[in-house]
Amino acid sequence: MGMSNAELLRKAAGPVGTSDFIAQSGLLAPEQSSAFLDAVYTATEFNGLCRHVTRRAKSGTIAKIGIGRRLLRRKTAGVDDAQLAKAMHTDVAYQTVASRLDWEVEEEVYQENIEQEGYEEHLARLMTDQVGRDLEDLHFNADTADTSADAAFLTQNDGWLKQIAAGGSGAHRVNGGSINSGSIAKGHFFAAVQALPNKYATDRLRWLMSPTNISRYIEYLTERETAAGDAALIAGNLTQIAGIKVQQVSALPNNRILLADPQNFIAINTREIRRRKTTEGREAIRRDMRFYAIFLDDDMIIEEMDAVADVYGLAA
Repeated sequence: MGMSNAELLRKAAGPVGTSDFIAQSGLLAPEQSSAFLDAVYTATEFNGLCRHVTRRAKSGTIAKIGIGRRLLRRKTAGVDDAQLAKAMHTDVAYQTVASRLDWEVEEEVYQENIEQEGYEEHLARLMTDQVGRDLEDLHFNADTADTSADAAFLTQNDGWLKQIAAGGSGAHRVNGGSINSGSIAKGHFFAAVQALPNKYATDRLRWLMSPTNISRYIEYLTERETAAGDAALIAGNLTQIAGIKVQQVSALPNNRILLADPQNFIAINTREIRRRKTTEGREAIRRDMRFYAIFLDDDMIIEEMDAVADVYGLAA
């Protein structure tokens, strides 16, 4: 009796080194790199909303441009008051980190599944999708000081949440634990709106919330005998809070809520992306395996720290 697809998928997992791939670089052409990144960044909804920058250099800066505010002046005929508006240029540094995803598959897997050779392409799509989900997770949660069971994953970089927490005077942080004992309530959202400077209050703002926090707030609303509570109970979802749209982000922890423009979060990749495969070499022959690997460089930065409100200390 042949193996089920679930069993075949389990057999497809396992670590592999890069020594078998030296003979073939696997470097994708620029258009292939773009297509791969497009596929990666459709894996999650937020990946499609944040800003993506592709660079040739593994480190460098992203230029910011600003023009200030209250620039208009009264026009007086025949008078030049020498008041000129100037663009302000600043830079945000980035430093990409090399990451990899590798896997191996026994040759018999390709013979004992209903997709036959189509299974290889199916698995490649699954791995590409997981790269996208893992990158979103890293972008938010990476922490070089992490010592948890996931340290091998999380310590690759410092993600957006770590950057916000270390943002100093530029970060607008609200201690959620001091409001309603950390249980999610309307006070958390009002405090975040009031913490964010008025100049960033545009229609691009989003509440970035975990699925659990969205559910908790719906539950909070339904416990109140109001029209909003009744509507939340009937609809079973949450689209806006205080007139600002809600964006679900599965990678966000339950103890944080962010108020920001998703385009303020920047994911940076280089064009040097490799996808490698080999069925040759002593190990491949002896073990009757196919080996695969994806390599890419990645970093995450926040363009304007002043444009983010962070509610922390919520009940996890």
